[in-house]
Amino acid sequence: MQRIDESELIITADGQVYHINLRPENLAPIVITVGDPDRVKEVSKYFDTIEFKTQHREFVTHTGTLGKKRLTVLSSGIGPDNIDIVMNELDACVNIDFETRTVKEQHTALSIIRFGTSGSLQADIPVDSLVASSHGIGLDNVLHYYQLQNTPHEKDLCAAFVKHTSLEGKNIIPYVVEGSKDLLSHFGEAYHQGITVTCPGFYAPQGRVVRAGLQFPELVNQLSGFSFGEHRITNFEMETSAIFGLGRVFGHHCLAINAIVANRINKTFTKDGGKIIDSMIKKNLEIIEGM
Repeated sequence: MQRIDESELIITADGQVYHINLRPENLAPIVITVGDPDRVKEVSKYFDTIEFKTQHREFVTHTGTLGKKRLTVLSSGIGPDNIDIVMNELDACVNIDFETRTVKEQHTALSIIRFGTSGSLQADIPVDSLVASSHGIGLDNVLHYYQLQNTPHEKDLCAAFVKHTSLEGKNIIPYVVEGSKDLLSHFGEAYHQGITVTCPGFYAPQGRVVRAGLQFPELVNQLSGFSFGEHRITNFEMETSAIFGLGRVFGHHCLAINAIVANRINKTFTKDGGKIIDSMIKKNLEIIEGM
């Protein structure tokens, strides 16, 4: 088995993978990711026990139990570039032998569920509602650096999306990845389901104009008008497609749940973001405990 060089996977003298600061035994088989480091404690306060806490940079981690389930909640920070770090290092914790620096013979698949916030792209998905993502469409470029194996369904969806948005030959090269159907099946009632678009930024990449002009001024309207079979675009944010794509690359089961804090079609914003985020956390944890 080929040894992974020190420069390629950084493991500290304490045996922790570098950025997320975890040893393999610190990681539970179910991982909740949140963007905001302060949101980690808002999730773990509902755990029955907390056995481990750590922080390095924006990566805060708590591991504990909820009923019979052992869970880890980890902050990723904002954006697909941070997801690249988090997903690689989570995978390393379960599928790399840190002593020999080699890939383990037996693969371990994590269940990774994002608890995020997002903007709705449909008038009938109001603020303070919840969306569970069936697919991620990436407008970032992280997955273009990996050997991603797409299904025929994903290829067809991507081709239809590129045609609809007239992005062929432009600077954006979309990719599509379906999330875990099994995990999604648990989040039915009270959750809108649909395609989540992941953008590499918050302002122009999501069609916001403050002072700078937009290269793609019609993109928001084009996104809200896209559908493929029974699937339509419900929302956009900055992490889901990278989680789904790297989950596919590494063989993990991934889902994203987002609380809608803005509706970009109706131009509305939640009046109490903390309330809907807390409601999402409690509802999601109740479902996870019963899975």
